[in-house]
Amino acid sequence: MSKRNSAAAKTAARERLRIEREKQAKRAKVKRQVIVACSVVAVLAAAGGIGYAVVQSNKPSHWEAVKDEKVVAPANTTGTNGTTVVIGKASAKKTLKVYEDPRCPICAQFEQTVGATVKKDIDDGKFKIQYIGGTFLDGDSLSKGQIGSRGEGSKNAMAAMGAALNVSDEAFLEYKTALYSKKWHPDETQDKFKNDSYLIEVADTVPALKNNKSFQADVKSGKYDAWALAMSKTWDTNKDGVTGTPSFVMNGKILTADSSGNPPMTVESFNSVVDAALKA
Repeated sequence: MSKRNSAAAKTAARERLRIEREKQAKRAKVKRQVIVACSVVAVLAAAGGIGYAVVQSNKPSHWEAVKDEKVVAPANTTGTNGTTVVIGKASAKKTLKVYEDPRCPICAQFEQTVGATVKKDIDDGKFKIQYIGGTFLDGDSLSKGQIGSRGEGSKNAMAAMGAALNVSDEAFLEYKTALYSKKWHPDETQDKFKNDSYLIEVADTVPALKNNKSFQADVKSGKYDAWALAMSKTWDTNKDGVTGTPSFVMNGKILTADSSGNPPMTVESFNSVVDAALKA
């Protein structure tokens, strides 16, 4: 091969190498631009996600927001915000105050054991009852502004009970009985009452509430949520000295079955303390 041809070949090789290096440089530049762009998008997305998370964390929960809503009182109630719920014959001379929490397992035990007796006494005009509902098992202490630290089932069930009360006194009592029944009352650690669908399923066992579209709409819309909080606040600020559920008060005194201050949990003990209070 001549020196001229050899020099030309080398020149051509160097030119091809130059072109290839330029191509590689362009590809590397594009790759860097893509990486930078993706990084910017990721940073923006992360910032947006953090911003959204911050907004959501600062957004008041449903029940915190409900505190500021106007209370809609159910029918068949009286008093401030409809928190006075008295059921029974007008001829009954005395009233038994009943303090309960919808999620309370001891309340469920009482209702399953003595509930039928209480219902018969009401129907017979032996006494009226005043229902006062609390929601402390949700972790509430309304006077301290602590809302829902351990659930929301008590509040949600209370609101559903308000919807039942709006139908009738009888629907309220039957629905309360169903909620506390062995079949439907959940373990204290299970917050099943927070689910509207579950509360409606229980209500379908009550004739006046079965497939009752108005009742169901009130439960789903939370129509009586603010009322539930108002009722719970009444329990929280009660002047009867009640500190737990179930508790029973007549003539301004807490009815207890023994010297330890336990509530009457059998038909016999309930009849005994109530009959004594009626005579007082």
